[in-house]
Amino acid sequence: MDALSRAVEELLGRASGPMHLRLILQPSMATFLAIRAGMRDARSGQSPLLWTFLTAPGERKQLAKTVWKDVGKIFVIALLLDTIYQIVALHQFRILQTLLVAVALAILPYLLIRGPVTRIARASGRGKQVASAKPE
Repeated sequence: MDALSRAVEELLGRASGPMHLRLILQPSMATFLAIRAGMRDARSGQSPLLWTFLTAPGERKQLAKTVWKDVGKIFVIALLLDTIYQIVALHQFRILQTLLVAVALAILPYLLIRGPVTRIARASGRGKQVASAKPE
């Protein structure tokens, strides 16, 4: 239990420690990319990301490539910045904390935002307007 409480304390310490601005910037970048991808999905008539991932097993590999293409760099930057944070602030390295932080800062916001943006864009007609504005 001591290790768990230490891990929670170290994870929460990132909010006020050095380099805490990344906790705002990285999810913001992932959100921006998710909005852009959601709009792209709406224009092309694709189903929302998570729904497609769950219901179309044949498309999972391609969807994973798309997600990685969009947020891979942000994920790697999150890994590097958290490693630097741990060395500077904690004087140690904990790989599981690094992976948890990187997923929370890069992948989770992307996955939570992309599908709803696709639905909203499709419902508002914005996806169709942009698609019809393209030259054929």
